Amino acid sequence: AGKTTLLNYILREKHGRKIAVIENEFGEIGIDGGLVLESTEEIYEMTNGCVCCVGAVREDLVRIVRMLVQRPDRLDHIIVETSGLADPYPVAQTFFLDDPIAKEVALDAVVTMVDAKHIRAHLDDLVLDGRDNQAVDQIVCADR
Repeated sequence: AGKTTLLNYILREKHGRKIAVIENEFGEIGIDGGLVLESTEEIYEMTNGCVCCVGAVREDLVRIVRMLVQRPDRLDHIIVETSGLADPYPVAQTFFLDDPIAKEVALDAVVTMVDAKHIRAHLDDLVLDGRDNQAVDQIVCADR
């Protein structure tokens, strides 16, 4: 739906802001290799001062955000990119329910990318196992 394009645009721009992107899997978003300055096991320093982190978002989000806010070079923004199947509510709640994170980081927005050509089919998906329709949940949770 355009997540890769949007993230590469943000990471490629010379905007003067230090942005961290927390991603489920580094290869999943197809970040332009020319943007990577150096990398460690899970941190990728970008040529424009941005940072990409790799981790299973639900299990590692708190640990990675705490690590990012302790960096000596303060970040301007943290973008959490989840898989297309992720429930955004638990991710958003992390920024309110974890006290150390809530003191350091403010959740500014929940953004959902929608493929206009195919969204209708996803909105009509039947969910038989008692779960909510994920496409609907993601759109309802989004404020941008």
